[in-house]
Amino acid sequence: MTGETLLTIVGNLTADPEIRATGNGTPVANFTIASTPRNWNRQSNQWEDGPALFMRCSAWRDLADHCAKTLTKGMHVIAQGRLSQRSYQAQDGTNRTVMELTVDEIGPSLRYATAQVTRLTGNNGGYSGGTTYGNPAGNPPAAPRPAAAPTQPPASDPWANGGSGYTSDSFAPADPAGEPEF
Repeated sequence: MTGETLLTIVGNLTADPEIRATGNGTPVANFTIASTPRNWNRQSNQWEDGPALFMRCSAWRDLADHCAKTLTKGMHVIAQGRLSQRSYQAQDGTNRTVMELTVDEIGPSLRYATAQVTRLTGNNGGYSGGTTYGNPAGNPPAAPRPAAAPTQPPASDPWANGGSGYTSDSFAPADPAGEPEF
């Protein structure tokens, strides 16, 4: 991933994600995020919107399906991914260049809303096949580790009982000539 331009964008979806499949059946979801800066105008004592940035985004494979099932028009989202530039020739014969974000992570912003998360279970965290970002070989995950037995904090832990063990000399040097013992 050396040399890729990573970008995080916060904004609102302009429409529901559109999902389609490539020729080999790989799902891809396309959507646009509108990010509009707001600044406080001291002279008028009100918020003013700056110029909006409309970032075209694409999400692939399981992330595409999750976007299509979860995201809706107007939702405030945070998306992180790789920025790329693509040139093409339009139907009218003009050459065009577009900037696109290939989304690696996306979710609702919790600044003005709440969300309910449903974790998918299954092989590879819910991924149904192929390779994934973070697991390029497509190998199944390692066997789950057994749950660790709950442990009790040591008796000398000053925060073990809500901080009741703290005294003013808890951090006094063990050796008067040296540093405190940690």
